Amino acid sequence: MVTVQGIRRTELPCGTRAWCRRGYAGGMKMNVTEQAVVEVSMRWLEHGRGLPVPSYGTEHAAGMDLHAAVGAETPVTIEPGRIALIPCGFAMAVPVGYEAQVRPRSGLGLKFGISMPNAPGTIDADYRGEVGVPLINHGGKAFVVERGMRIAQMVVTPVPRVVWEVVEVLEETGRGGGGFGSTGV
Repeated sequence: MVTVQGIRRTELPCGTRAWCRRGYAGGMKMNVTEQAVVEVSMRWLEHGRGLPVPSYGTEHAAGMDLHAAVGAETPVTIEPGRIALIPCGFAMAVPVGYEAQVRPRSGLGLKFGISMPNAPGTIDADYRGEVGVPLINHGGKAFVVERGMRIAQMVVTPVPRVVWEVVEVLEETGRGGGGFGSTGV
């Protein structure tokens, strides 16, 4: 259950990470009065014990750092052009109605060419296995992942359920069917 000063999450959602007391903001500018707190259960796996719990690096960071749960004596080397799945050493239970998005760390990308081949990755609410991060080396040199290294960021966010409405004609917009660079480079 997610609560903000006693307000249940099912009563007053106001967007991805914030709530308001007057109801749904519908994508319009809103006065944010509270920031949502989402409780996520996690369980350490044996090889993850001793690592930090995923946490925010700064007060207003959107993503929590994920740490590599590779062995202290067995770092993982990712050669240029190769992919390696790096374990994080824990499993979790994302609340129903939410997802966890795993995203690359910008510093690893800029400094070493390290990214994720499926960015962002999604962890569904019904997944209970180990959290792992596939890393790809786009750089020119081998990259060594050591135990405890911050390898990715995770954002837990609401996911609305979609109900499809099949129609014969879509509402017109100024953009129309233009895509893939049609608005400029």
